Amino acid sequence: MSTEQWARLSTDAFNVALFAYIAGMIGYFYHLAFRRHLAWRAASFAAFLGLGAHALSVLARAAAAGRVPWGNMYEFSVMVGIVTVGGFLVWVARRPEVRPLGVFVLLPAVLAIGLAGIAFRVPAGPLVPALNSRWIAIHVAAAITGSSVLCLAAIFSALFLVKDRLERRGRTLAPPLVAGGARTADRVEVREALAGYREEEAEPSPPPEEQAQPSRRRWDLLPPASTLDELAYRTTAFGFPIWTFAIIAGAIWAQAAWGRYWGWDPKETWSFISWTIFAAYLHARATAGWRGRRAAWISLVGLAALVFNFYIVNTWVVGLHSYAR
Repeated sequence: MSTEQWARLSTDAFNVALFAYIAGMIGYFYHLAFRRHLAWRAASFAAFLGLGAHALSVLARAAAAGRVPWGNMYEFSVMVGIVTVGGFLVWVARRPEVRPLGVFVLLPAVLAIGLAGIAFRVPAGPLVPALNSRWIAIHVAAAITGSSVLCLAAIFSALFLVKDRLERRGRTLAPPLVAGGARTADRVEVREALAGYREEEAEPSPPPEEQAQPSRRRWDLLPPASTLDELAYRTTAFGFPIWTFAIIAGAIWAQAAWGRYWGWDPKETWSFISWTIFAAYLHARATAGWRGRRAAWISLVGLAALVFNFYIVNTWVVGLHSYAR
């Protein structure tokens, strides 16, 4: 096949992957909303089909460019998408209790690769001279894997915050006891609470099929908040050393290319900021006992730093990494 044919095949496979992911995302949402196991099977089939087409697109792009496709923002986004979706389907989906998370993984993957196809697509071609180094295989591969895993961990943290809030709302509090020496304000609160309990008891019970609201049933299908919190922590602990290695490999590459290991280039600076945030997340959990909501918010700040580093720094901030697009 010619270079043009490989490039056309890559584009066609990319479009098939994108629409298959959208179909899988809709199927996962239907499963989450209505608990239809057949919908989950159909969504998983569509997701695996999309992953296969995604892999074909990457291979065809490599054949068209004559290199591994990770030299610009379009190719980096495509590779991050395939690692994120593949990691979920191969690893996370093997645990039945976290299968409902599929829609929340495919949604950011669809947004990332869709934006890449619309805004960042460039014709397949050779690398710019600045990137033509053996270190690209080490640095970029680690950056793709590390950032994908950390983004997945942040998604789990966001879901934890939602599930934790719903679990707190859903807990039935026992009526408070009245102490003899309670203050007037406390007694007022007690009377109001007891009045609320009496009003709830006075209301007729709805039919069994209407007792749970559809929105509550959807979220009840998600894993418990404790499971999501632990999953976020374990995923971060796996991705953080890879991201650390990516930064170290980038510094070594900078020494070979520019004669210095570190120059506080905007890309280097924001990579270090994101590394510091996720390091604080792990440190806070290990030493200060920060679990649950406080740790989850740190993870989301880390995700914001990663997104800012990739989309804003690469496209709007002038630096030595401006050729990334």
